Amino acid sequence: MDNTNPATGEIISLIPISDALDVDMAVRSARQAAQSWKSSSGELRFRILSRIADLIDRDIEALALAETNDTGKPLHVSRSVDIPRAASNFRFFATAAMQFSSESHWMPGKAINYTLRQPIGIVACISPWNLPLYLFSWKIAPALAAGNCVISKPSELSPTTAMMLGKICTEAGLPSGVLNIILGDGPTTGQAIIDHEDISAISFTGGTKTGAHIATQAAPRFKKLSLELGGKNPCIIFEDCDYELTLREVQRLSFSNQGQICLCGSRILIQESIYNKFRDDLVSRIQALRIGDPLIAETQIGSVISSAHAEKVMSYISLAQQEGGKILCGGSRYQVEGRCSNGNFIRPTILENLGPNCRTNMEEIFGPVISLQVFKDEEEALQLANASRYGLASTVWTSDLQKAHRMAEKLNTGIVWINCWLLRDLRTPFGGMNDSGVGREGGWEAMKFFTEAKNVCIKTERNS
Repeated sequence: MDNTNPATGEIISLIPISDALDVDMAVRSARQAAQSWKSSSGELRFRILSRIADLIDRDIEALALAETNDTGKPLHVSRSVDIPRAASNFRFFATAAMQFSSESHWMPGKAINYTLRQPIGIVACISPWNLPLYLFSWKIAPALAAGNCVISKPSELSPTTAMMLGKICTEAGLPSGVLNIILGDGPTTGQAIIDHEDISAISFTGGTKTGAHIATQAAPRFKKLSLELGGKNPCIIFEDCDYELTLREVQRLSFSNQGQICLCGSRILIQESIYNKFRDDLVSRIQALRIGDPLIAETQIGSVISSAHAEKVMSYISLAQQEGGKILCGGSRYQVEGRCSNGNFIRPTILENLGPNCRTNMEEIFGPVISLQVFKDEEEALQLANASRYGLASTVWTSDLQKAHRMAEKLNTGIVWINCWLLRDLRTPFGGMNDSGVGREGGWEAMKFFTEAKNVCIKTERNS
């Protein structure tokens, strides 16, 4: 199948659609390596994963360019965010391999219990197209650190850096069969991975519909599941916020990566007393964003991932108008001159006059589109924020710390940021509620997911 640069429309490469036989070959390879890697020391895993991180740093320019060509995002974003974060993921979980410990429970005069945390064996990691190496490494690194062999599938829309990572892992000394990267689409390759009886756990990041399908297939086989799915994240702006900081950060949380981040805010809730001013100031800032060739340093908005996705985003803009929404800015495709004249560019779009229950505010668009809603007080802000089946992330903007705590407790999201966005400590649990997924990733949560707990009880009291 074609791998296309979405900013230019040019075919970068051809990639295989691997089938069940390919997946089975990868599993056999993993099975041969499983016992050796499972019994390897934490120190060995630390050294190899740290070396992988160092090699990612070494190859940052080549990896960043490949990431941009695959996704259409600005090159400076790939260089400063995506690739450095991939290195950080490997480095972070390299240290986890050295520090992961078991618990013990003393029953005075009777027994001592200790818990073994053992690798699952062969696990699957399936990652999305929007942050390719960033999220690919977020799954693979803890799986390897915990002692598992991995069958991994990057998105067919952005596969290049995954293949480059495979070469890096070989150079770093990762034993053959420990990491098996398979290219292909969801219906053929992804389904074969889900169906394979020797794969005991699946970690998936992607759309909610696909996650639901995986759950229906894997649950009857009792496979362990971690599903990080979609979001329709509320951004709640109170009148007592730090106005300039909030304005700047709302621009960032709305349109970073062309709005193609599951953590982006798409429902902007603004307190009534500052609504008009904030709306007008935000529109002015968004209209000034520079759209264009991702390889130009000044570009702030690149292309969306594909022509099909661009059509989907535009269909939601049309739907918003049918639902009574007003377009404040954007709302149309953007024509870039030169080499990107056939690219998939969409003007950042701001909508208003849409109710909380309309499809535009209920369904994930995953593009450069946000809607504005007005609220009077905390209670109404919470009602609007929680009026969604999704529950991934939310942001609250206020100078009142007590109010921030109250909101954080009552928001139905797995992550709440107060006066910030995408400020990530890799030790913290990551994941959502309801239609945003099942389970948590990050820190010890990831290490626990990729291991099975076994309790051992030893009697200490002598028989009388």
